[in-house]
Amino acid sequence: MTGTKPKVFYGWWIALTGALALFLSTVTIVILPFGIFARSIAQEFHAGRAKISLAFAIHSLTAALCFPLAGRLVDRYGPRRVLIPSMTILGLILVCSRFLSGSLWELYVFYFALGALGGSAGAMPYTVVISHWFDRRRGLALSAVMVGLAVGAIVIPPLAQKLVQTLGWRMSYSVFGIAILLIPLPLVITLLKETPESMGLRPDGAAWADASELSAAHQIGLTLRETVCTSAFWIMVGVVFLVTASVHAGFIHLPAVLADRGATAQVAALASSLFGVGMFVGRIGCGYLLDVFFAPRVSAALFAAVATGLGFLAVGHAIWAAFVGAFLVGLGNGAEADIIAYLVSRYFGLRSYGAIFGWIWAVFGLSGGLGAFLMGLGFDKTGSYVLPLSGFVCASVLATLLIMSLGPYRYRVGAMHAPEPGLRETVGVADPR
Repeated sequence: MTGTKPKVFYGWWIALTGALALFLSTVTIVILPFGIFARSIAQEFHAGRAKISLAFAIHSLTAALCFPLAGRLVDRYGPRRVLIPSMTILGLILVCSRFLSGSLWELYVFYFALGALGGSAGAMPYTVVISHWFDRRRGLALSAVMVGLAVGAIVIPPLAQKLVQTLGWRMSYSVFGIAILLIPLPLVITLLKETPESMGLRPDGAAWADASELSAAHQIGLTLRETVCTSAFWIMVGVVFLVTASVHAGFIHLPAVLADRGATAQVAALASSLFGVGMFVGRIGCGYLLDVFFAPRVSAALFAAVATGLGFLAVGHAIWAAFVGAFLVGLGNGAEADIIAYLVSRYFGLRSYGAIFGWIWAVFGLSGGLGAFLMGLGFDKTGSYVLPLSGFVCASVLATLLIMSLGPYRYRVGAMHAPEPGLRETVGVADPR
């Protein structure tokens, strides 16, 4: 089947839809501004930082357990059938936050419910769609989608701060829930197309040569069982665990770190926004670099930035040092999801992409909650953030070394364009790309 190539490849409209949806998602509403909400919640519940951090840990652990299931559902039923009901439920749960009482167990149930939707209403389904729409410019396209998270990280924290101050934390969550139901959900329903072949195209916008090429493209890749037998899978798991724990420990407790240094709530919100600026720069820059350079080398540079940023937070006593640290940690965090999504497609293919990505991203949820909890526990035990931050600096350095041990890509650029059978798995080639 052939057709006239449109002026703007529709895949970029898919990327824009995903970016707008991720601007209001569990990451930007629940995770990134948690430190702002936590201060208000802690004052109301008269609870220590460890107990409030436990709510975030419950959210992250629940998300970790649900990510593999979400990935399997996406592979089986398609992203649209998973995203639309999940986004609807997410919005309704946030709207219902206004009815929560002052009981800690209700707070924990609330974050448990939000965590259950972390995979199905988050970034993972969009990375599946984008990986089918793009090949040669996949890195840039993934970053374009993730820009929504980065912009949300800049805008949402100060907005959340103002909403909490004027409406309280319950009504603030309700406002965000209504926004999800009115803005990104209709866009996903009307604009999101799961595959380019549904519009007579193949990745990057070319017309399909024949039906057999279309069929071959869907079969390229390892199964989940084959994937877990590779060293690359376990290296990615280890890297995600170490980096995510470190990043979450840094940004979740960033407002508290600044408050301990005498900063006002507005200054803390500004630091959170600088974290978002770092995310934005990391998203855009990483996407371009992934399409040009060997991904593990790009990853190592960005993870080293995380270690440096955490070092600034640990030893720097001036407010400017915390600002620099927030930006550097955000820089690495901005590239983290893009990198893992890209690496999964290059090392394991698209055959079972959702299931594989779901299992790796389950580690993201687990380690993120653990990192935030250990950070709060370390403060409660020592009265300072220096010791836990120093430990996370070491974890980030270890992740930097691990990612460099990945071998050549298994599925290089162009491999999903129905290659010859002998080219589908280019293991051990001299050129890492």
